[in-house]
Amino acid sequence: MNILIAEPLAAAGIELFRAQQGWNVIVSSPKEYLQHIAECEALVVRSAVQVTSDLLKKAPKLRVVGRAGVGVDNVDLDAATSAGVLVMNTPGGNAISVAEHTLALMLSMARSIPQASASTKSGKWEKKKFLGHELRGKTLGIIGLGSIGREVAKRARSFEMRIVGSDPYVTAQIAADFGIELLSIDALYQQSDFLTLHVSLTPETEGMLNDAAFAKMKPGISIVNCARGELVSAKDLAAAMESGIVAAAALDVFEQEPTHAENPLFALETLIATPHIGGATEEAQEIVGVRIAEQMVEYLKNGVAINAVNMPAISPEQYRAIGPYMTVAERLGTFAAYLAAANPSAVRITYSGRIAESNTSLLRNSAIAGLLKRSAPQHVNVVNAMQIAGERGWDIAERHDRRSGYADTIRIEIETDQGTTSVEGAPLLGAPRLLMVDGIYCEATLVGHLICMKNDDVPGVIGHVGNVLGSNGVNIANFSLGRRDTPAAPGKPNEAIAVVSTDNQVPDSVLRKLQANPAVKLARAIAL
Repeated sequence: MNILIAEPLAAAGIELFRAQQGWNVIVSSPKEYLQHIAECEALVVRSAVQVTSDLLKKAPKLRVVGRAGVGVDNVDLDAATSAGVLVMNTPGGNAISVAEHTLALMLSMARSIPQASASTKSGKWEKKKFLGHELRGKTLGIIGLGSIGREVAKRARSFEMRIVGSDPYVTAQIAADFGIELLSIDALYQQSDFLTLHVSLTPETEGMLNDAAFAKMKPGISIVNCARGELVSAKDLAAAMESGIVAAAALDVFEQEPTHAENPLFALETLIATPHIGGATEEAQEIVGVRIAEQMVEYLKNGVAINAVNMPAISPEQYRAIGPYMTVAERLGTFAAYLAAANPSAVRITYSGRIAESNTSLLRNSAIAGLLKRSAPQHVNVVNAMQIAGERGWDIAERHDRRSGYADTIRIEIETDQGTTSVEGAPLLGAPRLLMVDGIYCEATLVGHLICMKNDDVPGVIGHVGNVLGSNGVNIANFSLGRRDTPAAPGKPNEAIAVVSTDNQVPDSVLRKLQANPAVKLARAIAL
């Protein structure tokens, strides 16, 4: 397995990859990594490498992209999902470093430290010019109360600041637990002496600090942005600083990075600028480097997706509980796809027993991936299955039957314009097993090469199957039978199901011979 590290990564993270037996670790750089991209199955990036649709087309073997950091705006998530490539990041790994940098910038603005340093080093002694302000007693507004925002609040409390916050995903009680008074965004603007941003870049947050926002702010406010440059309109911020609404600003991030000397904000004396170094500490880089390596190893070896950003993420404990059911769901989906008479228009998935109490997102994705694998031209897995099903217009519904006493099973029903096919199964004795086909009990292991037959339950069918397979050199490994309790109509034979496990794939010519018997209505070869 080829692991491509395209940007600088902590040595401990690299060694963790190298410790995996049979893994080839390629340590490259943003200028040279492209020469290795075609063969890599895992790609580690930070912020310089852009994972675009074009790049993904050059990486047909790629399974996972690991972002050693928080934001993933340098990764085209839609394109990665379409390609079936998992994307994961390391939220919170650099939270303390960014929080400390935020406080450093606040202190720098309050005491004009960069300006005073430059003045003193030039030979001046301007004590009166650099009269500063204490943080004590001031109101700090924090927009975004995730891991970084909370670490900022924790440190600001030691300066005896009043801390207010705004975050639509945090309750007032949770905010209060961190010593934060939760306000509306407008109230926060009106009351804050210092304002710091700690939200991700979304269509809703892009350009959120603009003329309209500055007009609502308390005059003389100081602003810190260590999140994403696109959150702030540089043009509008410059105007607000020139008018005095904003007394000072400290930016660690910019709309275009690297930024350039012609940036109009750089002409303002009260602007402090740093080159996106909020998370650039030895401690933070060690943490995110090791974490992304641990997460990618866990996914590549065990299928556990921790901190995934383009598919449902679960903990290792949850994966151990539902992992066997994911296998069952995928195998049932593939089995059903072979039996369905036409392309599905709707898929219904029912979870019964204790498994119905779990988060079933990955079970659903596994089932849909299994259904699609037979017909989709591209690679299909739990990452892109729902997207491809949506493109095909499938109506997908889930039902959770939590009634006690029910077996822990998964049932998949496929509805087409030619009828409905249903299959049901569960993990039993350490293997994925089929339990029912179209409501008829018929147990078989969902492994290897199978033949599924539907036939009238009349004498001679089993002998016919044995004769045809034997005369064509097909060895039967197992033979499971089941039939419906009552016939479809009075005087008609009961409908029966047979699932035959064979040592090798059965060719179409043999299937045609099986269906030559008038009692055999359907015979399909299935590879699992």
